[in-house]
Amino acid sequence: MTRLPDCRPIAVLHRDNRLKRVNRPLAQNEFILLMAMLMSLVALAIDAVMPALPAIAEDLGARSMNDRQLVISSLFFGLAIGTFIYGPISDSVGRKPPIYVGFALFVFGTLISLFASDFSTMLLGRVLQGVGIAAPRIVANAIVRDLYRGRDMARIMSLIMGVFVMVPALAPLIGQGMMLLGGWRAIFVSFLVLSALTLMWFSLRQPESLPPTKRAPFSLSHLMSASMIVIKQPVARGYTIAIGLVFGPFVGYLNSTQQILQELYGLGDRFPLVFALIAVFFGIASYANARLVMQWGMRDLSYKALWALCVASVLFFLVAWVMQGKPPLVLLILYLGLTFFCVAILFGNLNAMAMEPKELGAIAGIAAALIGSVSTLIAAPLGGLIGHLYNETVLPLAGGFALSGSATLAVFYFAEKRPSP
Repeated sequence: MTRLPDCRPIAVLHRDNRLKRVNRPLAQNEFILLMAMLMSLVALAIDAVMPALPAIAEDLGARSMNDRQLVISSLFFGLAIGTFIYGPISDSVGRKPPIYVGFALFVFGTLISLFASDFSTMLLGRVLQGVGIAAPRIVANAIVRDLYRGRDMARIMSLIMGVFVMVPALAPLIGQGMMLLGGWRAIFVSFLVLSALTLMWFSLRQPESLPPTKRAPFSLSHLMSASMIVIKQPVARGYTIAIGLVFGPFVGYLNSTQQILQELYGLGDRFPLVFALIAVFFGIASYANARLVMQWGMRDLSYKALWALCVASVLFFLVAWVMQGKPPLVLLILYLGLTFFCVAILFGNLNAMAMEPKELGAIAGIAAALIGSVSTLIAAPLGGLIGHLYNETVLPLAGGFALSGSATLAVFYFAEKRPSP
């Protein structure tokens, strides 16, 4: 039988085809890549400026040697503020509009930093960058929570983190390359270009994951009641604290790694290469976790990783102390590689476990926002303290990982022993 041609108006046909393309879900591989890129803009904004910290501090008049670390920690401060804003809004208006607003703020903050003439203006721009980039970071988590559950969610998050780690591994190399082309300000120009490309990809390809029927009206009473659900949920509360404690020493590493690797160990221009080598362990762990979590489960795997982190940190601290705070570079790389292998396993699984309770399903945006904000508010000052204690040795960093890991074990035990209401 001969099929009759579709006689609907051409405009209607174009509209229907366009709607089919827009509403068609992404293939899993593209979804993982897109979510990883949204999240990795945070890492890019942090890590790409590391080779430029001495030049920024000198050009803009930083007062002391450790003040250069504020270029890193100020972004985390903005991140903590912005994280709590976008989640509740995304529960009300959908996932995509808050990301558009966040990108606009990120671009505004980038422009302020790009044209900064003093150190205070640079820090203001970095805070605004953090407030803006919190949107893709936190809303991407909510999108994953919309589409996946349980171990599948942990697997997807691990694969996302595996792709994500490629950006911080390459970011210092990108930053150093930009500096060679146009000084440290060229790094901020690259932020503008990459954010524009990522926003275009997201707006054209990612469908809205929260349908209107599942959206909650935005109100202060709803925000407070939903926040109380998260706060009163012992599993969510415990793992939120654990995320902050695990992430804190990692922030301390980011704050001080340029001084440790580039200056203490005299790596100079080789700093980005060693930084990338250490970051590779993070990526390996993320891919390994995607397989291991399906076999062992999130909790057992996280316990093993946490114990390994604590034991390795205590042993390395003792060795470093005997060697007057400067063990051989090879030993430092091996320790940091093992540490970040454990941190990668913990970070993906702890986020998934914090979001896992069924009470959080209907308030995924607020839950992701509160968990991200509180954990960052714990991690940022803890990491700032560890970085500020830098004394031309690796002892503050190793000690920070050892103490935080031990505290996380206690929180872990408490969270699992108290039954969910």
